[in-house]
Amino acid sequence: MADLPAVPDPKTLQEAIQVFTDEMNCIAYLVAKRWPKGVTCPTCGNTKIGFLAKQKRFQCNKRHRKQQFSVKVGTIFEDSPLGLDKWLPVVWLITNCKNGVSSWEIHRDMGVTQKTAWFMLHRVRLAMQDENFGGGKLGGEVEVDETFIGGKARNMHRDRKARAHASQGGSGKMVVIGALQREGKVITKVAGDRKRDTIQPFVQENVDKGTEIHSDEHAAVWRMDSDYSHKASALRRSDPVPLG
Repeated sequence: MADLPAVPDPKTLQEAIQVFTDEMNCIAYLVAKRWPKGVTCPTCGNTKIGFLAKQKRFQCNKRHRKQQFSVKVGTIFEDSPLGLDKWLPVVWLITNCKNGVSSWEIHRDMGVTQKTAWFMLHRVRLAMQDENFGGGKLGGEVEVDETFIGGKARNMHRDRKARAHASQGGSGKMVVIGALQREGKVITKVAGDRKRDTIQPFVQENVDKGTEIHSDEHAAVWRMDSDYSHKASALRRSDPVPLG
């Protein structure tokens, strides 16, 4: 992308810290690694993307709920309050130290707490098990389901009970959507409801098109036959049956 600088791979930790101090360098570096053939919208897969320099975000030219997105979306960095200026040098450390690196070393070198360093270390190690470094979508056979999690409203404090009645129809529980790649990783998200307009974007953002999706009968509400192969009542069975 013409608006982003070309950033070479740092050869030393000092170079990594110097290069990644600049936020634009961080964005450009991740874009080159994540989208070598050009930026792709993580929600709809569109390749016609613009870069909003002031917001340091990308914008898909198709209209949908997540038209704007950052380079961190769908990666291990997405929900972390730490900036890329901390994350990328830590990634460099972990991937270049042949004898390994401890959370105490990261704590001392990067100026973060040992607890934070431990969290970063384990996230990066987990992502290294994924060929897409935590940024790829699920594929193959994927199970998609939603559930309610939380305590009973009758056991809640009066104020919290009132909020529960207003937001969850009195149940007091949160809706959690999950996608599990068989023999692979799982992605979950807390959602406001289990309606089509909520589940479809979640699936599109996290599951490759053409994937075989297994779910319960509720998938009849949100199924996308043009993009996925749906099979129902297969979450705990070895002989899935097609949706009606």
